[in-house]
Amino acid sequence: MKNTTKIKSITLGIVIAMFSVTGCNDDFMNTKPLVEVPSEDVWKDEGLAEAFITDFYYGLNQGGFDEQMLASLTDEAIFTHPGRNINTITEARSNPANPGWINAPLTWGARDFGLYGRIRANNLALENLQNPQFNNPALVERLLGEAYFMRAYNYHQLLRYYGAVPLVDRSYGLGESDYSMPRNTFEECVNFIVKDAEEAARLLDGKTMAQGRASKAAALALKSRVLLYASRDLHDAPTAQAKSSTLAGYSNPEYFGYVSGSRTERWQKAKEAAKTVIDLPGYGFRLDLGAPVTPQEGKDNYMNVSLSRNGGERDMIFGRYFSSQKNENGGRQGLFNGPNGYNNWAGNAPIENLVSDYEMMDGTSFDWSNPAHASAPYTNRDPRFYASILYDGAPWKPRPAGVAPKEPFNEIQTGHYEVGSANGAKSTHFGLDTRQSSVEDWNGTRTGYYIRKFTDPNPAIVDQNTWQQVPWPFFRYTEAVLNYVEACIELGEDAEAQMWLNKVRFRVGMPAVIETGDALRQRYRNERRVELAYEEHRYHDARQWMIADQTLGQKAQIIEIRGTLKPGKSVSIYRYNPENYTYSYSVQNIAEGIENRMWLDKMYFLPISRDEMNRNDKLVQNPGY
Repeated sequence: MKNTTKIKSITLGIVIAMFSVTGCNDDFMNTKPLVEVPSEDVWKDEGLAEAFITDFYYGLNQGGFDEQMLASLTDEAIFTHPGRNINTITEARSNPANPGWINAPLTWGARDFGLYGRIRANNLALENLQNPQFNNPALVERLLGEAYFMRAYNYHQLLRYYGAVPLVDRSYGLGESDYSMPRNTFEECVNFIVKDAEEAARLLDGKTMAQGRASKAAALALKSRVLLYASRDLHDAPTAQAKSSTLAGYSNPEYFGYVSGSRTERWQKAKEAAKTVIDLPGYGFRLDLGAPVTPQEGKDNYMNVSLSRNGGERDMIFGRYFSSQKNENGGRQGLFNGPNGYNNWAGNAPIENLVSDYEMMDGTSFDWSNPAHASAPYTNRDPRFYASILYDGAPWKPRPAGVAPKEPFNEIQTGHYEVGSANGAKSTHFGLDTRQSSVEDWNGTRTGYYIRKFTDPNPAIVDQNTWQQVPWPFFRYTEAVLNYVEACIELGEDAEAQMWLNKVRFRVGMPAVIETGDALRQRYRNERRVELAYEEHRYHDARQWMIADQTLGQKAQIIEIRGTLKPGKSVSIYRYNPENYTYSYSVQNIAEGIENRMWLDKMYFLPISRDEMNRNDKLVQNPGY
């Protein structure tokens, strides 16, 4: 890899905000730049060193909150506005010249915003803090811990998108004889990340960390996730090759998984790592229940966790937080994903594939072939459905002033409905939240649904000029619980898995799971799907379980809704009302040409970009490219 990062000077945007430079130097030749801090000065000063570490978090960007979300690469959502390179991935057209839409922090490259650029900064800090030039041992330990954590996190990002990568553990300088290096094995990458995470946990143990910074718990949660991933089908080379001819024909299976060793031992390590997180004091929210709460309590509990408030913040281990004093895109999820009838943009619209996977309140599966379900599909569902999805007839915030006269009832309208007078004249009212709406129709959902999860329900936060303060969850306590459940299932410890899975279900008002064996595995996978919806897990889970052909590659389904006036009923301003209307619901594939989803096994990993392959002739491309 070529190194394009500055060597002699380190740009520190955050430092510029903290320090002003005044005065002048009569010796013109000795003038220092006013917008950069010489690298030799950074490690002599506590404030500058901490600012350097703080800048690592800039690489986390907005977390998963942005106009385009990873959910739209999965069977959770579809992006409403075509032409932004998402289809390249969902239609399996990724290639080294154009891998498709990838969030900026996930790019491989060594440039400032690529992950290797970030890793180089991590290495610089680790090197310079080994022999600090200021006397504050406690601060040095904390900064080292944060640097180890961020290096581990950055490598885990590379690993889960690309498979094995070259492990660079030092900062290269100018004049090196060779900047190219081969990929390490998948196993070596896992071991490296785990070692960094363990060192971070050791150094951060007992440290009081500011909100949004790495901690012992965050490091252990990262270790848990990486070891869980390492145990799954995709990363056990013999299993993966048996399931995929593309992977079977790849000459370097050590780049995508373990080629030897005991898979049972890997699951045991994953179980132990997850249990270590579960046992940490101070975390967890309402997971001590012996029976399900009421549906309303369940909805409230789930909202409190996803909004990180009213006790739900105890579920957050490591998050990206947003301030009302700084207008960032991460605070605009209501705008990005909300209904056009509220002057929002409908960015990542839920698809029926996900909606149908929310269970009924009694724990049975929802089934469109069941007449009772099909006639009232949004009745008596898992409380997490109501906390996560805006559906036709769902109560929501007051409409903006310019829209309220058209719909004063504050309900979502994603269907087409008859309206008419008592004399029998009828016309069609197109819901205000559809693509035929009289309000910003170009921003209407294509699926019949909108995301509610992560949107502040505060009525004051409704338009394009208000920002919310809901944090993005990189690591949740509940994720560690689910990691533990999965490992227990794979180790045949069904009773332990049931106990912990039911703790999650009882919190949201759902009944106990009693299945065993593969049936328990399938219930768990669906539970993980709905509990962690829109949190950037599904893309990785479906690939690593090697069910992507049945899930990510499915055609995106939508719902079409019609409301027909019952005999003798007349309505001048439409409102959802089963006493006045007969409603029909039709599940359809989204129109060809908008998105033609398909799956090819090369999509188990992103391609290494052509530029990186050209820079480093020791790299071997991923399978299928």
